[in-house]
Amino acid sequence: MVIRSVNLETVCGITSKIPENLLPEIAFAGKSNVGKSSLINGLMNRKSLARTSSQPGKTQTINFYNINEQLYFVDLPGYGYAKVSESIKQKWGKMIENYLHKSKQLKAVFLLIDIRHEPSANDKSMYEWMTYNGYEPIIIATKLDKINRSQRQKHLKMIRQSLSMPGEGKIFPFSAVTKEGRDEIWEYIEELLTVQT
Repeated sequence: MVIRSVNLETVCGITSKIPENLLPEIAFAGKSNVGKSSLINGLMNRKSLARTSSQPGKTQTINFYNINEQLYFVDLPGYGYAKVSESIKQKWGKMIENYLHKSKQLKAVFLLIDIRHEPSANDKSMYEWMTYNGYEPIIIATKLDKINRSQRQKHLKMIRQSLSMPGEGKIFPFSAVTKEGRDEIWEYIEELLTVQT
């Protein structure tokens, strides 16, 4: 996809109402330091529209990016590392749950997992929760540049087994540094939009 325009259109906090968009939505979920903002910036060809931070847990809102007036990227709050109280974490959880239940335009949910490590308890429960609610999470294995090429298949297999993914479940390895995997992810998104429009 040629990115002509990107606009951070809506920011939803804990008490905000989820917007009723008319364009298809693609959501991104993942642990606080998994590289979600870097992935979204990489896909949008922007350096810093989605705010990357050395402090995990910076995204505390649901951010809707309008791309080319054709679709939305929806950046969900990171889970896990943020140094916030349990009650705030629960509110974030409710906010994500609310969005996933209520969005009428949600076409796919990408779940980001750090390729270097086995999925955490949080990753597993997020994956199971999404599956339970009828979504087929598409995994993006981030930080691909941090492991040797020879280790890739072993790490992808570890993620697949750890999440008990079905054989047809999709995993896209991605590096924000080299942009490897970007074209494949876009191809998949465009395919989704073609099928569902």
